[in-house]
Amino acid sequence: MPDLLEHGGRIRQAAQRYGIPPADWLDLSTGINPLGWPVPVVPGECWRNLPEDDDGLEQAARNYYSGFHLLATAGSQASIQTLPRLRPPCRVGLLAPSYAEHALAWTQCGHEVKALAPAEIEAALDHLDVLLLVNPNNPTGKLFTTETLRAWQQRLAARGGWLVVDEAFMDATPQHSLASHAGAEGLVVLRSLGKFFGLAGARVGFVLAWPELLARLAEAQGPWTVAHPSRWVAQQALQDQGWQLAERQRLARESLRLASLLACHGLAPTGGTALFQWVETEKASAIQDALARQGIWVRRFDVASSLRFGLPGVEAEWLRLDVALKRAGF
Repeated sequence: MPDLLEHGGRIRQAAQRYGIPPADWLDLSTGINPLGWPVPVVPGECWRNLPEDDDGLEQAARNYYSGFHLLATAGSQASIQTLPRLRPPCRVGLLAPSYAEHALAWTQCGHEVKALAPAEIEAALDHLDVLLLVNPNNPTGKLFTTETLRAWQQRLAARGGWLVVDEAFMDATPQHSLASHAGAEGLVVLRSLGKFFGLAGARVGFVLAWPELLARLAEAQGPWTVAHPSRWVAQQALQDQGWQLAERQRLARESLRLASLLACHGLAPTGGTALFQWVETEKASAIQDALARQGIWVRRFDVASSLRFGLPGVEAEWLRLDVALKRAGF
């Protein structure tokens, strides 16, 4: 079996390496909302009965994303692995650095994958069959405008190409989403409840695309792809507009607070989103190690030597990060 790509999390591995019990770690490595949607008690029938497609989840998602054509999936990862199988080998452009599972999935299916910097996309577009972007990008926070993306999508679609946009971190800034334009041929938008809602363990995501592609995806993934309890929780979360509005405001404040805290310790962020800050530094490995020795886990990237800091949750966690950065002495 090939080695899995590195991701955030994996606290058990860090705990074993540094000799600190898993319960004693502050995990800032994932970009998941630490104070996510408060999950109520799940009704008993969700555990006893198979999920039904007409339970209201899809309609709740249509209302939330302002997009009619969509398909529920077991998180974004299911779509990331399936989409490359639905095209013959072709030329795929991907932003770099970005979420590495995309490049891996397309490469494993025999596609020619080309890494692109943001400034290189315009010139490369007419030589691509698929352009795949994470927007806002993970880990850099780069955000492309809807006008730019729609223009690129139309150029690709005119010759049968696709624009695939992974909007895993878009929920805090829905005004920049392409979800409402999904249904146009050649546009694929991936969404997930893992980050903003803090429901990564539920494994719920959505693909928004044109009907023919959604039908092919549905056939490929088979029945009951999202568990009944997860469908119920996702529906309630998508309908909780009051929580969503308050959380967008809170995350905007907390993101600025994190950027300020890091800057105070000589780690001014290079980019970020409402859920994380990204810091380019040649000392990324040493800083990660120094924080890990104090039970704080952050995500390191080697392609561009950098660190991604997720948001602390309660006030004690903010204080703990502040103290650990002081002790690290960078």
